[in-house]
Amino acid sequence: MELNELLKKINYNEVKNLSDNIIINGITIDSNKTRPGDLFVCIRGNNADGHNFAYDAYNNGANVVICDHYLENIKSTQIIVDNTQQSLIEVSNIFYNYPSKDVKAIAVTGTNGKTTVSHILEHVLEQNGEKCGLIGTLGYKVNLNDCYHPTQNTTPQANELQSILNQIRTYKSKYCVFEASSHAISQNRIGGINIAAAIFTNLTQDHLDYHVTMQNYFESKAKLFKNLTQNSYAIINADDKYSDDFLKVIPQNVNVILYGINNEKANIKAHDIEFHDDYTVYKLEVDKKLLKDNNCKNVIELKIKLSGLFNVYNSLAAISCAIGVGNLNLESIKKSIEEVTPVRGRFEIVNTSPLVIVDYAHTPDGLENVLKAAKALKKEASQKLICLFGCGGDRDATKRPKMGKIADELADIVVITSDNPRSENPDVIISDILTGIKTMDNKRIFVETDRKQAIEFIPKIANINDIIVIAGKGHETYQILKDKTIHFDDREIAQDVFPLMKI
Repeated sequence: MELNELLKKINYNEVKNLSDNIIINGITIDSNKTRPGDLFVCIRGNNADGHNFAYDAYNNGANVVICDHYLENIKSTQIIVDNTQQSLIEVSNIFYNYPSKDVKAIAVTGTNGKTTVSHILEHVLEQNGEKCGLIGTLGYKVNLNDCYHPTQNTTPQANELQSILNQIRTYKSKYCVFEASSHAISQNRIGGINIAAAIFTNLTQDHLDYHVTMQNYFESKAKLFKNLTQNSYAIINADDKYSDDFLKVIPQNVNVILYGINNEKANIKAHDIEFHDDYTVYKLEVDKKLLKDNNCKNVIELKIKLSGLFNVYNSLAAISCAIGVGNLNLESIKKSIEEVTPVRGRFEIVNTSPLVIVDYAHTPDGLENVLKAAKALKKEASQKLICLFGCGGDRDATKRPKMGKIADELADIVVITSDNPRSENPDVIISDILTGIKTMDNKRIFVETDRKQAIEFIPKIANINDIIVIAGKGHETYQILKDKTIHFDDREIAQDVFPLMKI
């Protein structure tokens, strides 16, 4: 793109060092990834200020820099603006020609469930003839048959996000389901995207190291719904205690669908739920007003290959959006949703004798949900529920004792270990967790800082019919230590330790 064309369409205060015939080849905010001909945007982050790296970007070939003040010693063209984050949104949208005008963007937000809801919805839409891209914790895909490509964050910055949306459009995908993290909403990374639907899963304690209070955390999520436009959809979990607060901020011209379990307010609900090791059966009831054909039946039985009450909610969220935005009927949804397999690292069964479940649960609510779901699978009083978990370093420390308390109350045996300690001492993190445990019984509470050794310890205390939950890291294939990041996969280690029946 020619710089002169870009300057006609963006807001700025002044331009310094302007040269003729400048061509922009790409947009970047990372000086290390800057290539010749790129436009570099100086973003002020929580831990670093892009203005401090502008000279490096210039040396790497950036021919245009967007900044909020003039930078000495940089001979590139400088576009000076009030807000570089807002400018990043503007230039990214313009450079990629507004991809969300052609792709229906569906944002999934909430503390837990975002990845699974996105995964289910992508599958349902694709199996009903609608190509769908996906962006989230596991990376991004341009359609169902694509492999995952890595992203820097669960919700990428505006330049990367618009680039991915453009790729999704190029591959003729009609939809894009993306996970909208509270950080991304708060930092306005998703600004400039036309949101066709926003899905709210739940709101429980997480990220208070960033948001400080639950009210701030709520406000960051609520911003997504406040900005919905006419005829878009808001899909809300009616059973969540914050549901009424979200409903209050949704503009009047937005379509609202409520989902829940045996909830009279819900338009879409589940009842008569039966849980099994690797599937769940329930009756789905939909308000006839939401269906294309009012004469078709509005209650069907579903058998999904996902276990746990939280996955009933996740499936309801995806179904609600498929009915609203996708305009799909129940029979089409039934056939496609019953084919969905678990997302890796989300209540993933990696061994059956004993039953070993690996899950990403890293919040109090997430751990509670997973342990309750695992406990519901117990068939005999002699079966023990064993929980192994840790907490991440450089993150909200107040949730550590809460998670210790939850594990203590719900599991028969608890093994406390390290997660991603980052710059913190793992033993200090473990000490924080232990403050939530009522009684330090050495027959049921164990501590092993080394996570691999902790997993290898479990066979010494487990029987063949026990249920073991390894929580915290889920799909992750690494462990972040103070001075390095190493390869680490809970699933690989569990399959080596529990070799009787691998899946």
